Amino acid sequence: MSVSPGPPARRRVAVVGTGAIVGDSHLPALRAHSDRVELVAAVDVDRERLDAFRASAGERVAGYTSVDAMLDAERPDLVLIGTPPSLHRDQTVAALKAGAWVLCEKPLTLSLAEYDAIAAAEEASGAYAAVVFQHRYGSGAVHARQLITSGELGAPLVAHCQTTWHRDAAYYGVPWRGKWASEGGGPTMGHGIHQYDLMLHLLGEWEEIRAMAARLVHDTESEDVSTALVRFRSGALATVVNSVLSPHEVSRIRIDCADATVELTHLYGHANDSWVYTPAPHVACERATAWRTPAEDVPSSHTAQLGALLDAYDTGTRPPGSGPDARATLEFAAALYKAAFTGRSVRAGEIGPGDPFYEAMHGEHPDWAPKERA
Repeated sequence: MSVSPGPPARRRVAVVGTGAIVGDSHLPALRAHSDRVELVAAVDVDRERLDAFRASAGERVAGYTSVDAMLDAERPDLVLIGTPPSLHRDQTVAALKAGAWVLCEKPLTLSLAEYDAIAAAEEASGAYAAVVFQHRYGSGAVHARQLITSGELGAPLVAHCQTTWHRDAAYYGVPWRGKWASEGGGPTMGHGIHQYDLMLHLLGEWEEIRAMAARLVHDTESEDVSTALVRFRSGALATVVNSVLSPHEVSRIRIDCADATVELTHLYGHANDSWVYTPAPHVACERATAWRTPAEDVPSSHTAQLGALLDAYDTGTRPPGSGPDARATLEFAAALYKAAFTGRSVRAGEIGPGDPFYEAMHGEHPDWAPKERA
């Protein structure tokens, strides 16, 4: 007599970094999936902040000031990383070597070279590292991608991707912000990456990029605004704007297809009603009615992405937002910087070992490399 297997055991989870992003986003996600995960440990070099987090998370959460000590003692199944970007590579590699899966805040690494080091650690360990790109996981985004990739809306033709936010001088008073070695870049890496990751998720592979970047307001090593023109393999053309200089803050994607315009307007997260479909004049009403967003409304969130990662863990398959898929978004950032700083177009796949933009997003360009602004 066969016995049906029971539900998978709850995964043992540790968080690294206990600042706002972990407390405000990762902790609620863990609580939402409490039937599938158990938070067993937290790591932070700031003991006061660590203790405050443990008090809010639950007294059974062990506290550590060292990632290695936590990994040795706890052997977690999954590590959630919410530290400054310069720490991501080493902390991710350490977790992978310990056999844990990783879900890390963006950007996973500061360069393509660092990303490929994580890919090597994945291969050696058999575990996986995914990046937090939570905007892919809302029901509205899932629905839009199905409609676009199936051809239901006709061929994508023209797109616009906009992250126009506002950050003041106090924001850059945090020591690691605005510096290549600790943040990896300006709004191209730290802010707009969520929006253009979703654009790439919807439109597929890009082929060529031209760009500009500038420091118009903030005294930072990296840019405070960038713009780009993108040609996709499908032939579609897009504009991308990443800014922290914009008093009226908005995040927006618009895709004009042959049979419909798809528009997403939000700020830090979207729901079904954030998406609008406008049919072309030749489209019958019955067809356009079928494009309405699904009855279930799942907001884009860390909760939605964590659920998708846990599903992959249960089946032992690569989670979404990892591997070559996530690397493509980082390559897009590197290509945007290279195009902006060199003044020429950059094609997909051209940035590899030996290219200065493979090792760092500033590409050792004399006007942008850190030593020039010491």
